[in-house]
Amino acid sequence: MNIENYIESQYRELLPYGLNTEHADLYAFVGNQKLREVLTTLHYHLISLFRTMNERLPSGENGAHFWADPSRLLIKVIEITLGTYNAVKGSEYAFEIDSYYNELIMKCRDFLSSSGGSLIPADMPKIDLYYVQPIFLPTSVITVSNLQTTMNFELKHLGEGSYANVFKYKDTFYNRNFALKRAKKDLTDKELARFKREFDEMDEFSSPYILEVYCYNAEKNEYIMEYMDDTLDGYITKHNAILTMAQRKGIAQQILRAFDYIHSKKRLHRDVSPKNILIRVYDDVPVVKIADFGLVKIPDSNLTTANTEFKGYFNDPSLIVDGFDTYNIHHETYALTRVIYYVMTGRTNIEKAPASLSDFIQRGLSTDKAKRFKNTNEMAQALRAI
Repeated sequence: MNIENYIESQYRELLPYGLNTEHADLYAFVGNQKLREVLTTLHYHLISLFRTMNERLPSGENGAHFWADPSRLLIKVIEITLGTYNAVKGSEYAFEIDSYYNELIMKCRDFLSSSGGSLIPADMPKIDLYYVQPIFLPTSVITVSNLQTTMNFELKHLGEGSYANVFKYKDTFYNRNFALKRAKKDLTDKELARFKREFDEMDEFSSPYILEVYCYNAEKNEYIMEYMDDTLDGYITKHNAILTMAQRKGIAQQILRAFDYIHSKKRLHRDVSPKNILIRVYDDVPVVKIADFGLVKIPDSNLTTANTEFKGYFNDPSLIVDGFDTYNIHHETYALTRVIYYVMTGRTNIEKAPASLSDFIQRGLSTDKAKRFKNTNEMAQALRAI
């Protein structure tokens, strides 16, 4: 289906009923002009028709009559609303229907009649009319409510992983940037549970080296988190030529302190990599924060199974044979050894390791797991000796 052509067809479907721009300010962020006019007009007709319905609500046990012309127009508006929603789903024009109005639309579909008017059910409550907030919420926008107002902010796509997309937006109320992590639509129930658990785990942590998260939206399976300037991977790539040894050791020590805290909470991250370690720069001082706890290993969790997919370029390859459910501290220090090596050298290839890092690498990556670092304190001591 050609989406632009479909939007044009729905625009033309609405022409006989009259286009309306009364609520245009609520959809200023919609990039496609015709879609913006379609959504603005649908919003107007829904509010107008539901206002009329409010005047006809039943006052007793019996239903009330909703006239024929408004019934037919509401049927057409709902048809165009749902048709447009399904047509643009998954595209750059995708939007969500406000959950309250989505339920309302589905309820109306059950009793609306195209001839002779419609019988409004006796239990139909008075409808809340959205004059200053949108009914249609493009997925490229986040709605944030505070004590003063409800505001919409445009999202800029930053990247994606196996389970989620990450966006950036600027909250003009706080005058600062935030990030939004949104679960993908095709996740299984178990994957969604893992996504929610990631938020819960990070919300429980209290460390300057763990990414802060602020609130979880269960309806949209997304959560807000602090915005970081870069990944460790990106930061090292950009600054590799100018980083001093002291600066590299400072970053490495922060990483080890972060994981020392995680391990003190009886947790194992299991997806240690430069892409899951983020950097925030304060007056030229890089501060490390750990993110992406989707694979975190928790004692007695039923989400940690032998069937969990092996992930992570920096992970111990023996896990492919042993099974991801066998992951323990020796696997975590293996991955951390590789990350520390990357920080200290700017390279991932360990075949030509500098002599100063030789002992550190040999111990951390030993094929004999009993010889590896047993914890991050041992790693920190070895790092100080370099």
